[in-house]
Amino acid sequence: MLNLVTHDAITEINLARPPVNALNLELLQAIQGAISQAVKDGARGIVLSGAPGMFSAGVDVPALMGQDRNGVRVYWREFFGTCSAIAMSPVPVVAAITGHSPAGGAVLSLFCDYRVMAEGPFRIGLNEVQVGLIVPDCIQLALRRVVGTYRAERLLIAGAMIESQQALAYGFVDELTAVDQVTTRALHWLHELIALPPRAMQTTRSLARADLTTVWADPDALPLDQFVDAFFTEETQTVLQQLVARLKKK
Repeated sequence: MLNLVTHDAITEINLARPPVNALNLELLQAIQGAISQAVKDGARGIVLSGAPGMFSAGVDVPALMGQDRNGVRVYWREFFGTCSAIAMSPVPVVAAITGHSPAGGAVLSLFCDYRVMAEGPFRIGLNEVQVGLIVPDCIQLALRRVVGTYRAERLLIAGAMIESQQALAYGFVDELTAVDQVTTRALHWLHELIALPPRAMQTTRSLARADLTTVWADPDALPLDQFVDAFFTEETQTVLQQLVARLKKK
């Protein structure tokens, strides 16, 4: 599910769950474990990358729809836990967004320190509203601090998916490059960052990210049960079932 690549002091965590890197329970757990192990092994930075043309299609909805309430809660706890692992990483994390990145894929990228995206007709966005899901405030915070309050409001309420050039203009991503250069550029940015005086850089980073890390320090303190309750409402279930039906036809 993951390819782990060492680039000197940087660990690349490459998502490898074909065909679209859908985030199932096992992949989320693997990402958390890989982040933890990279830090233990002395990595000074982490790159989270996907496959050419597809970073991650987000939540594995078909797998999730077959779960009872406890199974759904376990899944979302792991999703929130993965967001927390990225947010709380003691070393910088860069998202190498190698293609499309809807919903959960976009969410994970927002917790990274920097985002490099493939230029071209690739889309990114939190399209949860379009599939009947509510975006909790703890995730809205991650988008607000990247694109600003009003822009986040507009994108979230519409569930908008935007192409790479617009994502760059909005500040959703920091840099665009050719799809085959995304990871290379992510590594370049990270190498320059970790070359700075480490104590000054890391202390400043901690202060700058304090709004995010304060909220995400304990995933179990987040409103998980409210989110799960909303998942089982009639409206959400109907829209998600329609989504699964469309996916099965592809």
